[in-house]
Amino acid sequence: MKKVLSVLLVLGLVFTLAACAPAATTTSDSGADGSLDAVVKAGVLRVGVKEDVPNFGLKNTTTGEIEGFEIDIVKLLAKEILGDENAYELTPVTAKTRGPLLDNGEVDLIIATFTITDERKLTYNFSTPYYEDAVGLLVKKDAGFKGLADMDGKVIGVAQSATSKEAVNKVATEKGITVTFSEYATYPEIKAALDSGRVDAFCVDGSILGGYVDDSTMILPDRFSPQQYGVTSKLDNIALTEAVDGYISGWLADGTIEELITKWGLNY
Repeated sequence: MKKVLSVLLVLGLVFTLAACAPAATTTSDSGADGSLDAVVKAGVLRVGVKEDVPNFGLKNTTTGEIEGFEIDIVKLLAKEILGDENAYELTPVTAKTRGPLLDNGEVDLIIATFTITDERKLTYNFSTPYYEDAVGLLVKKDAGFKGLADMDGKVIGVAQSATSKEAVNKVATEKGITVTFSEYATYPEIKAALDSGRVDAFCVDGSILGGYVDDSTMILPDRFSPQQYGVTSKLDNIALTEAVDGYISGWLADGTIEELITKWGLNY
């Protein structure tokens, strides 16, 4: 009986303390994961980036560091928000994983060739676009393709959850041809599929394709569906979104973004 009473007393104390404790804050910018306040308090900016996209975000096999245009943007944001360009933490993402990682709070921002679309705006906040591109096709030179019109019945490799598939399929339908798609988790996998003949074309934004061109491949002149990339955050993280947007807009105006585009050879 004494043991039972002791347990009840302990439980009563726990419930009393819980009732007296302050309620958890649920507003977006008062310490919740991904909020501006949370980033400042943590002293680190957590960002999802690509590690397999040459010139945007690519892992250096010698140093183990991820380097590229979008990584430089991460550094600029860390310096502005936290006063230290090295106060950031990078998480490699793919087209399929970047949304979920932002949703579950593992990262504060996504800066990973994330195309702005009306549909995605219903789920995420996007900054002013920092880069614009268009979908293209990388093919083997010896295949003889001059454009999408020559690819009736062919297989095109695309990234999982990317918008490239819809962009190309729309134009293929307009041209009266039929193409099929094979989806892969990463860009190197698509390039490997092209090299081995499992797909007839590698489809993604032109600037990304530029990093995968070699002596045996070429980018076709066709361009589909202009793509604008934005820094992405959760819908309810308004203060973080507005801060990031202000910095991006400023760097577009003063030429900083253009300098980075030139630095990384992205003038396609």
